[in-house]
Order: sequence, then C-alpha cells, then structure tokens
Amino acid sequence: MSASVMAAIPALKDTHTQLKARMDKAVKDFQAQITSLRTGRASVHMLDHIRVDYYGTPTPIQQIAQVNAPDATSIVIQPWDPSVIKEIENALRTSDLGFNPQNDGKIVRIPVPPMTEERRREVVKHLHKVLEEHRTGIRNIRRDGNDAIKKTAKEKQISEDEEKRSLEEIQKLTDEEIKRIEEIGRKKEAEIMQV
Repeated sequence: MSASVMAAIPALKDTHTQLKARMDKAVKDFQAQITSLRTGRASVHMLDHIRVDYYGTPTPIQQIAQVNAPDATSIVIQPWDPSVIKEIENALRTSDLGFNPQNDGKIVRIPVPPMTEERRREVVKHLHKVLEEHRTGIRNIRRDGNDAIKKTAKEKQISEDEEKRSLEEIQKLTDEEIKRIEEIGRKKEAEIMQV
C-alpha cells in the first residue's frame, strides 16, 4: 500500500493506527478459527475448540495433556493426570467432530476416519459462515473509522479534501483486508475438498 494519507494528518494518526490494528486482529482471528476446521488429515488443531471438564473448569485439552498426530489418520492424547481420561473421552464424544476415541488407561487414541463428500461440504459451509462473520466485522471497523473521520471533519480539525481522501483510504484498506481473508478462505476450502 502507498503512503497513508491518514497517518500524515495529526488529527487522524491515532484513528488510522487503531483501524489497521483492529483489521489485522480480525484477519488473525479468522486464521485462528479456521485452523481447527477439519481437513482430510489428522491435525492437533482439530481439537483447539474442545474443552474438558477439569475439576469443574472447562479447560482446553492442550493445557491438560500432550496432543500429537503421529500419522495422517490418528491423534494421540496423553494426559499429564491419568484420572481425567474419562472426561477427555466424554468431551471428544460430545463434540461435533464425530470422533470415536479409545483409551487404554494411559492415553486416548482418536482414529480420524476419511471425510465423506457430504462432511466436506458441511465443513466448507461452516467455513463460509465464519468468513462472512469476519467480513462483516471488518466492515463494522470501516464504519467506525468513517464515523471518526466525519466527526473530526465536523469539528473542523481536517479539511474536506482530507476527509474525502481519508474515507477513500479506509475503503481501500477494507477491500484489501477482505480480499486477504477471502484468499485465506479459498486456500482452506481447497485443502478441505482435496481427497
């Protein structure tokens, strides 16, 4: 991106910094949310959103056990406290991932069956839903920025030309960030649909 018009205007410098940071955060949040989406291979990130009832507290599996994927078709969970194996197993069974975990008293093995075409389509549908939520989030950030610029212009801290250029810059930034998450979404969709 070329030099920022807003960053050069003292009255809008903070607004520009905040908008950029909030949009970057939205993109990072999108990336984090889709890492747990299931693809054709076993991945420890598939369990990121699963919480285990650990002494009354919903706790991420990664905080109470070592989780790894030794091959493309299984995940192994080795709890540091073997007494929570039943809770881990229950959390996995009740999750929406459709896993059938088995334990031998020390570790929990999760065979990851190949995804059916129907399941792949469901996962892609969920991906599109998450993508749209983040697009909307970025547009809301744009709206906040536009409001801040209009308020600054109304208070006569910036000229009409500066207001116009700043609004155009925010639109350009919004378009770039939306394009960025759509590209990330396309790559993830290709990964999910790959057999």
